Amino acid sequence: MPYDPATSEARWQKAWAEAGSFTATRDERPKYYVLEMFPYPSGRIHMGHVRNYTMGDVVARFKRAQGFSVLHPMGWDAFGMPAENAAMEQGGHPRDWTYANIATMREQLKPLGLSIDWSREFATCDDAYVAQQQALFLDMLEAGLITRKSAQVNWDPVDMTVLANEQVIDGKGWRSGATVERRELTQWFFKISDYSDELLEALDGLKGWPEKVRLMQANWIGRSRGLQFRFQTVDAPAGHDAIEVYTTRPDTLRGASFVALSPDHPLVKELAASRPEIEAFRDECRRIGTTEEAIETAPKLGFDTGLTVRHPLDPDWRLPIWIANFVLMDYGTGAIFGSPAHDERDHEFATKYGLPIRATFGQQGMDLAQADALVAKAPFVPAKTETVTYVRGFAGPADQTGEAAVDAAIAHAETQGYGEGVTKFRLRDWGISRQRYWGCPIPVVHCDSCGTVPEAKSNLPVLLPQDVSFDVPGNPLDRHPTWRQATCPKCGGAARRETDTMDTFVDSSWYYARFTSPHAATPTERADADYWMNVDQYIGGIEHAILHLLYSRFFARAMVKTGHLPEAAKEPFDALFTQGMVTHEIYMTRDARGRPVYHLPEDVTDGKLADGTEVEVVPSAKMSKSKKNVVDPVNIVESFGADTARWFMLSDSPPERDVEWTAAGAEAAAKFLARVFRLAEEAPAEGADDPDLTRAAHRATADVTRAIEGFAFNKAVAKLYELANAVGRSPAGCEARRAVLRIMAQLMAPMVPHLAEEVWAISGGQGMVVDAPWPEADPALLQDDNVVLPIQVNGKRRGEISVPKDMPKDQVEALVLADEAVQRFLNGAAPKKLIVVPGRIVNVVA
Repeated sequence: MPYDPATSEARWQKAWAEAGSFTATRDERPKYYVLEMFPYPSGRIHMGHVRNYTMGDVVARFKRAQGFSVLHPMGWDAFGMPAENAAMEQGGHPRDWTYANIATMREQLKPLGLSIDWSREFATCDDAYVAQQQALFLDMLEAGLITRKSAQVNWDPVDMTVLANEQVIDGKGWRSGATVERRELTQWFFKISDYSDELLEALDGLKGWPEKVRLMQANWIGRSRGLQFRFQTVDAPAGHDAIEVYTTRPDTLRGASFVALSPDHPLVKELAASRPEIEAFRDECRRIGTTEEAIETAPKLGFDTGLTVRHPLDPDWRLPIWIANFVLMDYGTGAIFGSPAHDERDHEFATKYGLPIRATFGQQGMDLAQADALVAKAPFVPAKTETVTYVRGFAGPADQTGEAAVDAAIAHAETQGYGEGVTKFRLRDWGISRQRYWGCPIPVVHCDSCGTVPEAKSNLPVLLPQDVSFDVPGNPLDRHPTWRQATCPKCGGAARRETDTMDTFVDSSWYYARFTSPHAATPTERADADYWMNVDQYIGGIEHAILHLLYSRFFARAMVKTGHLPEAAKEPFDALFTQGMVTHEIYMTRDARGRPVYHLPEDVTDGKLADGTEVEVVPSAKMSKSKKNVVDPVNIVESFGADTARWFMLSDSPPERDVEWTAAGAEAAAKFLARVFRLAEEAPAEGADDPDLTRAAHRATADVTRAIEGFAFNKAVAKLYELANAVGRSPAGCEARRAVLRIMAQLMAPMVPHLAEEVWAISGGQGMVVDAPWPEADPALLQDDNVVLPIQVNGKRRGEISVPKDMPKDQVEALVLADEAVQRFLNGAAPKKLIVVPGRIVNVVA
C-alpha cells in the first residue's frame, strides 16, 4: 500500500493532541525552552514560516526525546499599522481583521505537525496581554525607566500622524505620499540609553549568538571616546556665550573651518524668533526625515548666521557659525565643528559654500603644502590604525596613527583646561509614542491639577474603544467623544487619557517572558519564570538582529529590576540562530509597452504559460507577492504532505543560508519519503543478522545527533539518506532490519514526525515514537575494523576494496589483482607496478 500523507498526518496529529504530547510542564526534568520569533497575522503563512518553525520544531522534538521538559509556544505579534490601514481601505475594524487572520494562519500552521503547546497561545492585542503590558509600563515608570520629553519625529501632514522610520520612503509618507516633516512633539521614552554600556559589555558573553549579530548590535550602541569642549561665541545673543561640542576626532581640530548647529539648537531657535530667513531655513530642514539615513543622503544645506566663535587653540582665530541640516540635536550636543579635509560630509558642505579646507595630516612623508593639495578635491580619510604624517597636529611625533593622535589631542585639551575626554554612545532613548489607534494604550492621564499621572493598576486594562471610524485622517482616539474622559487617580478630578499608543516593538520585547505563564494575573509568575527562563534557543530572521533583540535585552533588564524576572534572565536568549530566506525563480513576460508582467510558478510548465507563451526566467530571489515568485505552503502540504515540505526545507542547504524552492526538489523529497515507507513495509521475513547494517545505524545515530546539536540539519538529512540506502541493500532478516528501522524512525522523527510514527509502528515500536527516548550510539560500533581503499589504474580511479585495517600488503595485492576492473585493464598481463599505501590507496601501473 503506498504512503498516504493526507490520511497519516491527520491521524498522528490527532493522536498527539489527544495524548497532550506537547503540553509544557514544570517538573523535575531539566527544561529546554525553544522559541521562534512569532509572526504578524497577515492572513497567509509563507514558506519562510515553514522553514523557521520547522527548524524550531526539530530542536524541540530532539530535546524532548533527550529527556528535557520542553517549552515550545506560539503567539501573534498582533498590533500594528497593517490592520489599521486595512480598516481605512476596506472598512471594518482592525480587531476583526486581526483575529480573522489569526484564525486563518493557525489553521494553516497546524497541518505542519509542529510540536507547539497551543494552550499557551496568545495575541499581543488580547485584553489580558494589554493589561499586563500596561502593568509593566507602570512598574517601569515607578522604577525611573521611563521619561516624557520633547523629540524630533517624522510627521505626515496629510495622515496627521508620526511615522516610523521605515514608513518614510524617499522623504514621503508611505501611504499618503505627502512630504514628511520634522516636528517636535512630546513623547514617551524608555531610558535604554542608561544601559548603553551594560548592553555593549554583555555582548561578549553571548557565545551562542552569531558574531555578525553581536557586531551589528555593538555598532548600533556605538560607544566612542572623544573630546567635549566649548567654543566661546563672539557676538551671540545673551545667554549663549559658548557652544558645546563633542567630537570623536579631536586630532583634526587644527583643521577646523566652521561650526555647524542643528536647526533645533537653542541658539538657532532664539535667532529664528527675530530672523524670518532662519525660520524659513528651519522649515526647509523639517521637510527631511528624522532618520540618520534620510539626513545623510539628503543634499547638504547650510545657512550662515553671520556669527562667529573663537578657536580654543587661538583666540584670534574665528570660525563662522552655520546652521546645517545634517546635524542632529539628539546626538552629541547638537553642534559640530567641520573638518572638511578628513570628513566626506564636511568636505561636501565646505566645497558647496566655499569654506576653507585645511589638512591636519597627509600620507606619510608629506609636508604641509602637499597635504593641503591632497585634500583640496577630496577628503583624506584613512583608518584610525593607519600611520600618517600630522602637518597640523598636537604635541608628539609627526608620524602617528589616528588612535594615538586622538589620545594626544584629548591629553592636550585636559592639560590646557579647554576640554575633557568623554565616552559617549550612539544609542538613543527609545521613543515609544505612536499617534495610531491599533496599539496598546499608554496607561496615564493628564490632570490640570496634578499633571501627568499614572493610571491606577486597579483600573487596568485601559482598552481601546471599539466604536471608532477611520474615514478621517489622524488618530481616532483624539476625536472620540468619551474615551478620553477619565478620573485622575491622584485627586479624583476630571482628567484626559493619553491618546498615544505604544510602539509595537514593545509588544514583542517581553513576549518570551509571558509565555512562561501566559494566563497569570501578573506579567509573570516568578516560579514559572525561574524555571523556564532563559530561552535556550531563539530562532528568527537576521532583519531583527538590531532593534528587536536590543529592545528585548533592555526589557529583560527592566523586568529584572521590577521583580518580574530572575537576575539570570538579564540576557533572555542564551543561543540565537538566524535562518536564511526561501527563494524562487521569477517568471516574467512583458506587456505591449515592455513593462514586466509576473506569473506564479504554478502557471508555468517547462518554461511556458498555458497558452504556449515562453517566460523569461529571472534568477532566484526572495519570495515576493509583487513578483509572484511565491509558493503557497498550503498547496504544497495538500499535494505532497507536510513532511515533504519539512524535509525539503531542511535538506537543501545549510539553515543559515538561503534555500531555493524548486518543484523538482519537492518531488524528490516526496519520493524519498515514500521509499522509506516501503522499506518499512517490505521487511523480509528471512535473513541473517547484518553487522554492517547495525554498525551503519549506530554511526547514523552519532552523526545525526551531532548534526542537530550543531544546527547542521542538512548534514543530518544526508546521513539519513545514507542509512536508508544501507537498509535497502542489506541482506538482514526481518527482526534485524526492523530494529534498525526503529532507530531510523527515531532519528527522522524531529524532521518528518508523521512518517516516523508510521515507520515506528510498522517496525514494532512500543507506543508512539514521539515518546521514545533518543537512541544512543554504541561507541564500540563506531570503530570500523575495515578500511576502504580506492584502486587507481594508470592514475585513474577504477574501483575500491574493503579490507581489514591490519591486512598484510601481500594479501591486499592479491585481492587487487583479483578485482574484475583491474583484470579488465591488465587484460591477462602482469602489472608493471603495484603500490599499496596502507590505509590510503592502491596504485596499479598497467
